[in-house]
Amino acid sequence: MAKIKFYYNSHTLKYEKVKTQTWSKAVRIGGFISASFLFASILLYAGYFYIDSPKEKQLKRELDQMSLQYDILEERMEQVNVVLDDIQDRDDHIYRTIFNANPIPSDIRKAGYGGVNRYKNLENYRNSEIMIESTKKLDEISKTLIIQSKSYEELTGLAKATSEKMASIPAISPINTKNLNKGISGFGSRLHPIYKIKKRHTGIDLASPIGTPIYATGDGKISNAGREGGYGNLVKINHGYGYETLYGHMSKILVKKGQNVKRGEIIGHVGSTGVSTGPHLHYEVIKNKKHVNPIDFFFNDLTPTEYLAMTKSASQINQSFD
Repeated sequence: MAKIKFYYNSHTLKYEKVKTQTWSKAVRIGGFISASFLFASILLYAGYFYIDSPKEKQLKRELDQMSLQYDILEERMEQVNVVLDDIQDRDDHIYRTIFNANPIPSDIRKAGYGGVNRYKNLENYRNSEIMIESTKKLDEISKTLIIQSKSYEELTGLAKATSEKMASIPAISPINTKNLNKGISGFGSRLHPIYKIKKRHTGIDLASPIGTPIYATGDGKISNAGREGGYGNLVKINHGYGYETLYGHMSKILVKKGQNVKRGEIIGHVGSTGVSTGPHLHYEVIKNKKHVNPIDFFFNDLTPTEYLAMTKSASQINQSFD
């Protein structure tokens, strides 16, 4: 119930009831509503822009945590880049040098990644700058790893080819080194034992008892195995890389044409078949279709002293055995 208000009328000298007009009531009510609305608006504005809700507080904590993780990630990426720089340096100046391969040009290693709009989907976020920068660095690391991986694949191929080549090049004596002092007739012009004229001796004759094992001097494929003219029973091996070897006057052949052999594998036995004056092995080395001195290819199983002694013996102008 509304309180009744009175005022003192000085003319009538009486207390009279206060009469409130309708328009005055309306003004008061309107003012109260306006003030309430204004106050509520101020509270809403302050609450919306300056006071965080529990969910907003949680999101802010998550964003702060994410920023921290990005900082840690960037630090680790910098460490990875240091390691990659070292790997690239060793790749260009050590590994590729060993295999006579050209270094990878820096413009290929440092080439850009992606186009101008590659990171457009990461724009217009609160942490766009951090996200874009981190993504760029990850892309650069990824590209570097791809290039380095391809480089290592190339080096692996070169290493394999080099290993195969080293295993294929004739590099050992075709008979046991303890038999090399039985008698040697070297490469070059020699007196033929039957025709008694000087002829070019295209190989080296190694005197040894019949049945002495004969070894393949390098990995290769048998290109011929049988009897052929003055060589008697012979074996030819194609080693690839321009190298071939020939083994003549054998008493027994243990391999067949088309067969693959390894260095040190027994391919037959010493004999005296064909045009021959006694048991020995006639051994030839052919490089790029030209005969070369086989004595230069005994480096894998002779000591320097043995090699010098054999070189001296093979250089003497004497009569060949075939």
